[in-house]
Amino acid sequence: CGAKEREMATTYTEAEDPEEGTVLSMQEVVEEEENLEATARAVLGPSDDKNCTYPEGYMSRQALYACATCQEQGSGPAGVCLACSLACHDGHDLYELYTKRNFRCDCGNGTFGEDFKCQLQPEKDTVNEKNTYNHNFEGLYCICERPYPDPEDEVEDEMIQCSVCEDWFHSRHLGQPPPLDYEEMVCGDCMRKHSFLRIYEPQSLEEAKLGDEEGVHFSTNGQTCNSDDTEKREETVKDDQSKKEYCVLQDLTKKNDQSFWEKLGPGFFFNNWRRKLCTCTCCEALYKSSNVEFLLSEDDSVAVYEAKSQDGSSTSSTLEQGLTALSQNLSHVQQVEAIHHYKDLSSELKGYLKKFAENGQVVKRRDIEEFFEEMTERKKRKIEEEGQGIPPDSCHF
Repeated sequence: CGAKEREMATTYTEAEDPEEGTVLSMQEVVEEEENLEATARAVLGPSDDKNCTYPEGYMSRQALYACATCQEQGSGPAGVCLACSLACHDGHDLYELYTKRNFRCDCGNGTFGEDFKCQLQPEKDTVNEKNTYNHNFEGLYCICERPYPDPEDEVEDEMIQCSVCEDWFHSRHLGQPPPLDYEEMVCGDCMRKHSFLRIYEPQSLEEAKLGDEEGVHFSTNGQTCNSDDTEKREETVKDDQSKKEYCVLQDLTKKNDQSFWEKLGPGFFFNNWRRKLCTCTCCEALYKSSNVEFLLSEDDSVAVYEAKSQDGSSTSSTLEQGLTALSQNLSHVQQVEAIHHYKDLSSELKGYLKKFAENGQVVKRRDIEEFFEEMTERKKRKIEEEGQGIPPDSCHF
């Protein structure tokens, strides 16, 4: 999800980039930082950075990482939680997997061999039998089997996650451009495997049109009533078991010819489409046999996960909190100087990190330490050249 552009007033806090010739207001700096923090909150959600999630069992959804370093040393595909990525895999090359459903932390289990144990939760089953893995755990995505970010790909393109297999796809590799404001996407391969989902895609796209066909109308709970048989339907839905005897999927299937089922490509879904999935006995058995029972839960969707993460977050960003403290303790001139220094730091750090993004490398703690060490040395040399001497130990850069 992208942030909407807003007009921002020019104030004394603006600073001009000598290389780019662009003007950056403090409001823009704050908003950029807010966007970064919002993205992090959306992904990490309620993740605990101190405790392994293994005791929680197979979590409905959580942020996960795969360790490239451990795989190079002989481990198989495995996913580790946020806390383990920090405590047990510090200094390792990690693949960020965003979020996965129904997954239990693998860190230190039999997949890693006998010599590697989880520092936070040493006692674990040898294998988490219910975990599922795909090529994302090897740092590959999409049908093109490429890493992300891809240092060899010069085309700017968004990555979209399939709501069923949870793989990520370049929008240009889906087979058709995504529509505006869709809620979820199911990739072409998953649509072939679960062809019944085609029934619900046109309902999402052209609900009004379907509603006009033979008097069929959809209610918000996934049931239908037929205008030619309203009284009978009302009598039937009074009993829960009888209600399950009526199949929305079967009714809609009759309205489509063979060509409908031969459609290829991804499916795009709108308007709380999961609420409209048929819940009759037959369809529930179909979801179970197809291992897609999670579709019946709206809480399973990434959109809901992100929304809950944002709802439970602080209303102010880390930068905003720092700026509040800054404004309360510094004079007007000092504030302006501090803002300029922050802008310089931000520009240098972005340039430093850009090379990692271009090469598809994960930034490690030591890389950041080296950046600030080099920056401190440059600052000291500059002060010495200006004849001001080296500042006392109480000063920090």
